[in-house]
Amino acid sequence: MLKSRNLAAGAAAGALVSLLSIPAFAGVEKVAKIDVQVDLSAVQNEEAAAYWANLEADLENALAARLVDRLVTEEVTPDENGRVDGAQIIVDIREVELANALQRELNLGDAVLVGQVTVKDDTDNSNADGYELTTSLENAKVVVPEGMTVVLSTDTNEAYTRLVDVFAEGVVSRLK
Repeated sequence: MLKSRNLAAGAAAGALVSLLSIPAFAGVEKVAKIDVQVDLSAVQNEEAAAYWANLEADLENALAARLVDRLVTEEVTPDENGRVDGAQIIVDIREVELANALQRELNLGDAVLVGQVTVKDDTDNSNADGYELTTSLENAKVVVPEGMTVVLSTDTNEAYTRLVDVFAEGVVSRLK
């Protein structure tokens, strides 16, 4: 009797280990499309529009760089039902925040990037998600080496790049 219980316990333990080694939820494995939308014509402030002029491409590139191992490399064509194989990441940046950041007397926390992020996955609805993401230089954790004084404002390339990078990292870290 003892022998059969040990075998049964061993089999149950083996089954548990194999169940635990298979992820219950695989998450977003393939990304078919990354689309960042910024309507710069809605930004009335010319200085702000010029500052953010490359935001669409820069944010798409930052996301793609973080998802390179999951990107679908071939041209994505919807099937007969209009479905796409792989997740679609759509980011709609709030233009009012782009203009307002440059209209205020800026400190480190005032430089913000706000956008609505939508993740659609026609092949696995459990990957679907939607949320508003806000990043700022303040929460970007800019590290200044000891003995060095750095002034960041929104007119520096470093501030712009850091905002884009932190936003992209926020999107990728929330993928299911």
